[in-house]
Amino acid sequence: MTLKISLLELNQSIQEKIKINFPESIWVVAEISELKINRNGHCYLELIEKDVISENIIAKSRATIWAFTFRMLKPYFESVTGHELISGLKILVQVTVEFHELYGFSLNITDIDPNYTLGDLAQKKAETLKKLEEDGIINMNRELNFPIVPQKIAVISSDTAAGYQDFMHQLINNKYGYTYYIKLFPAIMQGLKAEESIIDTLERIFHYDHFFDIVVIIRGGGSQADLNCFNNYHLASNVAQFPIPVLTGIGHDKDESIVDLVACQKLKTPTAVAEFIIEKTLEFDQNIDFYKEKIYDIAIDFINHQKTKLIQLSSVFIPLTKNVLVKQQNKLSLIKEKYKNSTLKLIDKNKNALNRNIRSLHYSTTKSLLSGKQSIKSLEQSISGTTKQLIKENYTRLEHYKNKAELLDPIHILKRGYSITYTRDCEVIKNIQQISSNDEVITKLFDGEFRSTVNKRNK
Repeated sequence: MTLKISLLELNQSIQEKIKINFPESIWVVAEISELKINRNGHCYLELIEKDVISENIIAKSRATIWAFTFRMLKPYFESVTGHELISGLKILVQVTVEFHELYGFSLNITDIDPNYTLGDLAQKKAETLKKLEEDGIINMNRELNFPIVPQKIAVISSDTAAGYQDFMHQLINNKYGYTYYIKLFPAIMQGLKAEESIIDTLERIFHYDHFFDIVVIIRGGGSQADLNCFNNYHLASNVAQFPIPVLTGIGHDKDESIVDLVACQKLKTPTAVAEFIIEKTLEFDQNIDFYKEKIYDIAIDFINHQKTKLIQLSSVFIPLTKNVLVKQQNKLSLIKEKYKNSTLKLIDKNKNALNRNIRSLHYSTTKSLLSGKQSIKSLEQSISGTTKQLIKENYTRLEHYKNKAELLDPIHILKRGYSITYTRDCEVIKNIQQISSNDEVITKLFDGEFRSTVNKRNK
């Protein structure tokens, strides 16, 4: 026969078995998955264990730190580790195993070993650095050429952070009067969302990688837990591979974060970052002055050398030049005399030829004028006779046309008893279709005109 018991009896039996098998507290290694503190000060946790290879959760349990114990454990843990008790931390805790008939299984935490967490964090940091090195990216940002004089600066920080204000004050109010273009890209700088926020901000700056000279990541100190995001592999990987030199001023002296180690230049505080940038500008300024003086000295030496060389050359060149000028002057005088004689001979020769041409032209012109004069006279006589005959003929033809026009003049026709009838539009009526009954027409006679109304009859 199957044994039948109530749920309460079952839970009480389990409770007794647990008390027998776990009469004393034990130390348990686990990772904090969730952590909540209620208003009474009690701390409720969810502890998990993950598979080393797959990272899948293979165990889970509720745990409690009662308020009285939590008030002692929390400051103790944070003072030793520099970290807050937060999700994601691996801890070694002393627990008593409990099973309540109503609330089920849970662990009651009575003590914690902070040294275990420190060791685990150090191990994770070492593993992250090893992975960055194996990926071949750990030195990429540090190997970038730092700009000769950084002027355009992209800043990743919280806009309300004191560290950002210190950085701006130090950079803007530098004693040398240097000016910089500074653009703030706000980001969350601590907590669970810090990693994602900073990576997103780097992505935004990446779109202007051709514009900015450097990227500055700054914040004003904080606890070790606040700075834990800067040990994250994904954030460190993005900083290491960023194409612009990255400077960090995260504000902690005790320990270097992984982001510090992969950045092009790590400085302790935001103020130190500003001082570093100013020093780089000053160094460039001093180099400019140095090279300016050096160039000036070289130029003076070169000018003096060329001046001496010119004096030496002039002492040789002047006598040679004078000698050449004298020879050329003598040669020019001979050429001048030669061309003078040749020109005079040519002028005399051309003068005689010109006189002959003038006489010949005068004779030819006189002969042509006489011949032209006779031709013009003959032409005048011919034109005069022809014109008179033409005028006579045209006059006779004109008289003929005049007589003919007079015969055709309608006035002569009207004198013989004929008339012309017009419409009101002054159109001559040639056929009956042009008018209708009651139309007004105008009849013109030899000595006047009259108006009448049409009474049209059909044939």
